[in-house]
Amino acid sequence: MQLRIEPNLRWTRWAEALALLVAVLGATAYSLLLTRHTGTNVTMWIANGVVVGALLRVPDERWPLYLVAAFVGYFAGKMLLGDPLLSSALLGLVHGVEVMIVARGVRWRFPRIEDDTPFLRLGQVAMLSTLVASLVSAGLAAFMLYAFNNTDFWTTFDWWFRAHLLGMVIVATLTLVVLVQGWRMLGQPGHRLRLLRDLLLLGATTAGVFAQSRYPLLFVVFGPLFYVVIRHRFPGLVIGVAVVTLIVNIAIAMGGGPLSLIPGSSPVERSLLGQSFLGMVCLVAVPIALAQADRRRLTRRVRDSEVRYRLLADYASDLVMRIARDGTRRYVSPSIKDLLGWEVGEFMLPRPDLIHADDRERVAEAVVQLWDTGKVSLTRYRLRHKKGYYVWIEALVRVAPSPDHPGEMELIYTGRDITESIVAEQALADSETRLRRITDKVPALITHVGNDERYIFVSGYAREITGLEPEAMVGRSVRETRGAALYSLMKPHIAAVLQGRETTFEYEFERDGRYFYLQATYLPATSVTGESIGFYALTTDVTRIKLAEQKLSFLAHYDTLTNLANRRYFTECAQAALDRASVTRAPMLLMLIDVDYFKQINDGHGHAAGDAVLREVARRLKASVRKSDLVARLGGDEFVILCDDVDATYAAESLANKVITSMGAPVSLDAARLKVTLSVGAALCRDVFSLDELVQKADEALYEAKEAGRACYRLVVEGL
Repeated sequence: MQLRIEPNLRWTRWAEALALLVAVLGATAYSLLLTRHTGTNVTMWIANGVVVGALLRVPDERWPLYLVAAFVGYFAGKMLLGDPLLSSALLGLVHGVEVMIVARGVRWRFPRIEDDTPFLRLGQVAMLSTLVASLVSAGLAAFMLYAFNNTDFWTTFDWWFRAHLLGMVIVATLTLVVLVQGWRMLGQPGHRLRLLRDLLLLGATTAGVFAQSRYPLLFVVFGPLFYVVIRHRFPGLVIGVAVVTLIVNIAIAMGGGPLSLIPGSSPVERSLLGQSFLGMVCLVAVPIALAQADRRRLTRRVRDSEVRYRLLADYASDLVMRIARDGTRRYVSPSIKDLLGWEVGEFMLPRPDLIHADDRERVAEAVVQLWDTGKVSLTRYRLRHKKGYYVWIEALVRVAPSPDHPGEMELIYTGRDITESIVAEQALADSETRLRRITDKVPALITHVGNDERYIFVSGYAREITGLEPEAMVGRSVRETRGAALYSLMKPHIAAVLQGRETTFEYEFERDGRYFYLQATYLPATSVTGESIGFYALTTDVTRIKLAEQKLSFLAHYDTLTNLANRRYFTECAQAALDRASVTRAPMLLMLIDVDYFKQINDGHGHAAGDAVLREVARRLKASVRKSDLVARLGGDEFVILCDDVDATYAAESLANKVITSMGAPVSLDAARLKVTLSVGAALCRDVFSLDELVQKADEALYEAKEAGRACYRLVVEGL
């Protein structure tokens, strides 16, 4: 298919290229004539900035034409002034390198420059690209001029870098803004005279400063410049900086102005000072304009977001509300009429009576918890319709800053009618059993493997599991693609399925430092004639399920605050130990432990301090017993230790005393050191077959320890 370009569009492109050629020719001739007239180096190179601004305004496919036009314009300008042919051509290529580095660097991060572009980030990328481009072109140019004209390398590098950096920052920005905004550069209709007035004030001030050489008044320029930039944003920036630059360059060329206040200064030194001044002008003015543009962009986004929010809220089928802390509704969407039959005005006041009696307490608790924690709440409850029947509502509620009451928080409520879903849940539950077998075998990865164990078809999810492209796997063997280690796990199942038997198995492997848990189902594949054509492999990633099972297993057996065994796990282990002891007639030692006056710690220092104390008690208990002993937290400040190989009273007393003395050192908190003591009730018994009986004896001993003044232990011994 041949791409056809409309004649008008083709002529437009050639006209634009010709205009760029003329602009580059004029800029080149101007810069070179100015330097030869004044006998100094180039103060600011204009041509490259013009080219970069033009390139960033058009698509990439036009760049070759524009670059050729720019090169011809530059080369023609050099030839008109009688410069050598070869060096001019080579320097033209250097200019092309500089232009491409800047243009490509900006285009890479910002394919399109529009009103919603983040201009601060754009400025950073453009400045970095300009620095790199100026350094590269300065190095290349200095080397070439040294080779052709025997000029000093570092002198050439210095003036080239400064002139090109300054010209790129000022002229590229000016060109791009002019091309993007067009006539808008002159301001909005009705405000153009104001822009002209402010620019005349800036020009007059700058001209006044540089028309005299008696006082160093350069700082006076910044006042009207800042005013123009802040008032008129980008047009004020580019035109204002251009005005200042033009006046400064004229003053430097004429050898006057405050830059000549330095006694005996040379034209080169005055040029350097002028560049420094213009660089400072750009350094302070450009960020202001970029920040102004970003602020305007963000303000526009906020305004658009508010309009879209209001549109969605007013016309959404879901119920949307904003609710103050006292329950007053600050906004109710019109959907309340369709959802519950109430008018908006009827629903603005708090109406807890509309909530079903069975749901009111639960909803009230959810609201209190939402205000306390700030976490998103999803609640299902019933609301009474105006006609008297109830509608099931699923409400998603979050706490957010109030948009029209500064400093206040309010609830953002979104509710939808789920009555049909609730009614359908029972029907879905009935069908779930029938669908379970099917859904369990729906894989994420689908492959068809032939009888020769080579892949015939591979689905796109292969990238996630194997890291390979599906096309790269087709035609290759299972052993080739999955590796020898995994193939050894799959081989028995492959052999089984090729013999006509369905097989399901799980396996795990590591790739790029990440573990995968996979479930695979192999199904025999047959042709329409019943012949074997290999098998289908259905593989799903069950990593999250495995990790969730491991986490659930931990939560089911361990206390999350102290990481000790919980009551359930302790009961299971203790019963198993008693069953073993009933066979071997081995004695059992059980110690019940309470933290003394723990309520006072919570009341006096807060629950966070109480939790810290419990964690420290758990740590010390764990450290004071043997690895074979079971330490558990029963709840609150109650702990228990079970030892199944203590056969002497002195050993039991030693362990109990060790538990007491483990709390000898105070517990360090953020702002205090607390003295924490323990009361221990221990029971050392043989031939006790009931866990409840053993616990009761230890509990009686604990009661005696508390009666004895706490911070001690009491031991009950039976059957030894």
